[in-house]
Amino acid sequence: MTGGPDDRAPSDQGRALAAEVEGYLLARAEYDTAHREAEALCARLPWLTTEQAEDLTRHYIRQRLDVTRQILTTITRRAGELREEYEARYATLRRALLKTHAAFACALLAGAGGLSAALCTLAR
Repeated sequence: MTGGPDDRAPSDQGRALAAEVEGYLLARAEYDTAHREAEALCARLPWLTTEQAEDLTRHYIRQRLDVTRQILTTITRRAGELREEYEARYATLRRALLKTHAAFACALLAGAGGLSAALCTLAR
């Protein structure tokens, strides 16, 4: 086997394709929204020529998509930071819980051993 992208499990390929399609649809929806907003802006400026309105629309869409890209990049970065923080906190809590359970199990075994020794002593 070559280890290429087609060697992935079918479910991985399906998930990757679904994510790509979803990303495309979200980007297209954002573009359509920006285009509608630009057209609404141009409609409020009736003195613009057709060429000026098209130029304004093009610049508005590009600016809007740049802002959206920056926002998504910031959100993605912050989500990664939060994930790292939460994973670290989870690991700390999991270790604390394991230590607590281990201490409880040791105390329980020591108590059971002490009780067994006491019962053996009393039985003699």
